[in-house]
Amino acid sequence: MKIKSLGKTDFETITKACIDAFADYEIKLNAEELKTMWKRRGFSPDLSFAAFEGGNIVSYTLNGIGNFNGIKMAYDTGTGTLKEYRGQGLATKIFEYSIPHLKAANINHYLLEVLQHNTKAVSVYRKIGFEATREFNYFMWKNEELKNEIKKTEVPCSIEKIEIEKLSFVSGFWDFYPSWQNSFESIQRTREDFIILGAFAEDKLIGYCVFEPVSGDITQIAVDKPHRRKGIASLLLHEVGKFNKNTTMKLVNADISCNSIVEFLKVKNIEISGKQFEMIKEI
Repeated sequence: MKIKSLGKTDFETITKACIDAFADYEIKLNAEELKTMWKRRGFSPDLSFAAFEGGNIVSYTLNGIGNFNGIKMAYDTGTGTLKEYRGQGLATKIFEYSIPHLKAANINHYLLEVLQHNTKAVSVYRKIGFEATREFNYFMWKNEELKNEIKKTEVPCSIEKIEIEKLSFVSGFWDFYPSWQNSFESIQRTREDFIILGAFAEDKLIGYCVFEPVSGDITQIAVDKPHRRKGIASLLLHEVGKFNKNTTMKLVNADISCNSIVEFLKVKNIEISGKQFEMIKEI
């Protein structure tokens, strides 16, 4: 068995390994979804690594490279091991092998997200030095489960499609900093895949939603604080739903400190689906 970079490995081989590694999970992946997800998350084949048995990948970690909170980081955009090779510590070995290569690329921080109920993975990450920096809620629902009756908003407003450049000042709308995959840098990588709607009152942007129709992913949704609880977010959610090409919708990586999202979705008949840790290690 040999661990090496994926820089010279073709897309089909990597894709097959990812699909095979999750064959016994509820999550079902296809090549196009993987390609879009990897691009959005900044996947770098040269700085991603896998364990090979012969010519086949049996375990892998795919790394995204980018800037997060102003710091150049590596991001675990996907880790998996074929069922028959689990329990051998391959993911840890691959991670340890990657460290000198990441350092040589001037990367000194490594970021990942992990489901809290995956206690085995959380334990492994803690043992190799990762520390939880934030906790996230995530929400997933079938389209028919959403109860979003639209009433007249208290503030007269119009909903328009906008470009991402219109959002240069909206950090003031936020209750928390977006996660890696929901950041503007990630959105920019695949901006053609997103619909961005803005809510305007008297030509002033007072709310917005960034949405990926193919996956049903609500990447960002925010309303300027003085205009909250006036129906703006409900209207944005209703309008982006018209573009949805998926049977489900999801909102992931909402900081648990943000009660406003929890309460907003609860009114829509949507409960928290689960929780994740955001974890970082200095390398």
